Amino acid sequence: MATDTIAAVATGAGRAGIGVVRVSGPDAPAICKQVIGLSLSARMAHHGPFLDESGEALDVGIALFFEAPRSYTGEHVLELQGHGGPVVLDRILRRVCALGARPARPGEFSERAFLNDKLDLAQAEAVADLIDASSEGAARAAVRAMAGDMSRDVNAIVDELIALRVWLEAALDFSEEEIDFLADASLAARATALVDAFDQVLARASEGQRLRDGLTVAIAGRPNVGKSSLLNALAQADAAIVTDVPGTTRDLLREDILIDDLPIHLIDTAGLRDTDDKVERIGIERARDAVNQADVLMLVLDAADPQWPATDLLRDAPQIVVFNKMDLVDGRPPRKGVTDSHTIIEVSALNGEGLADLRECLVSLSGREFAIEGVYLARRRHLEALQDARTATRAALERLSGGVMPELAAEELRRAQQSLEQITGRFDADDLLGAIFGSFCIGK
Repeated sequence: MATDTIAAVATGAGRAGIGVVRVSGPDAPAICKQVIGLSLSARMAHHGPFLDESGEALDVGIALFFEAPRSYTGEHVLELQGHGGPVVLDRILRRVCALGARPARPGEFSERAFLNDKLDLAQAEAVADLIDASSEGAARAAVRAMAGDMSRDVNAIVDELIALRVWLEAALDFSEEEIDFLADASLAARATALVDAFDQVLARASEGQRLRDGLTVAIAGRPNVGKSSLLNALAQADAAIVTDVPGTTRDLLREDILIDDLPIHLIDTAGLRDTDDKVERIGIERARDAVNQADVLMLVLDAADPQWPATDLLRDAPQIVVFNKMDLVDGRPPRKGVTDSHTIIEVSALNGEGLADLRECLVSLSGREFAIEGVYLARRRHLEALQDARTATRAALERLSGGVMPELAAEELRRAQQSLEQITGRFDADDLLGAIFGSFCIGK
């Protein structure tokens, strides 16, 4: 447990009806007595003035004291709920620090909760993800993760991995005995069930990761094919400047939208063409970079004159070929250069034709599975750890099934366990913890 006391404004910047200064650490009771003028009973709200060093009132509000270990951080915690003006809160915070607390680092309250076993690492990350949730679906999934749903699933797999390792290690230790533990059919059956459990957790976590991070879509094409108009139509706002002048868009324009609770990050790019304009060439280079980094390429063609851009945009990620300006053509436009590997959508950014199909296509390309139950918000590192652990478990299963060097199967199971424990923090590195909690807001 930490020996120092930390403090921070736990509410957002700006003016509000209520603002909270949070204090955590061993000096919280003494600070409470100095600021309030008396000792408080745990979990009992006290209304009164917050006093400065001369006994004058800094503010009037509500004080709450939480005695260790029954608090968010597992330490003594004091919360001073006053008026939400920046000057008022700053005066209260300076008073608390003058009494022995120090300003908290970003995420330090949640870090202490983790170190004091009030939260595991996945739950602590979910706190930050809930604050940053961009949709109702993401918020619900973050609450599940914060409540420990993902941690319970991961820990159940870890427990089974440990049990299999014990069984396997015992079989190796007593390999000269008459009983062949490795020949037991239930061993391979349990390993197979473990891989199935991985698949279920990965499905929930993958959906949660998409809810959290969304899908990045680069809109590319020749000048004046309607890329900016298409972005405005999808965003239902005049986010991009639209003119008849070729090369109007010179730089990347980003707009975030929600489709069925899925965050979509749209990037409008400069028209791809040969040009002597130095500024436009820079925009075109940035367009190519955006295309290479996006999850999906939306290649826009003019349905009335469907010419491909004069540049190579071949890539492995999904591509949508959008024939725009369908309001200007009769019938289907020619599809020269379009192969069966492309998803084709015909739209009119002007009158909205085909936009519903385009939105549905984007959600489909995200790989979302709407039938998945109990989705919890996850981060990319969680998915990587799950996938690494699943790969190691499958390798162990293959060795057990084939009877080839079973001692290596034990090592694969150990590696799978270590990968999973990086999710909950039962096995982790200090630099990873610093990176995670450093991304939190100050008062959390």
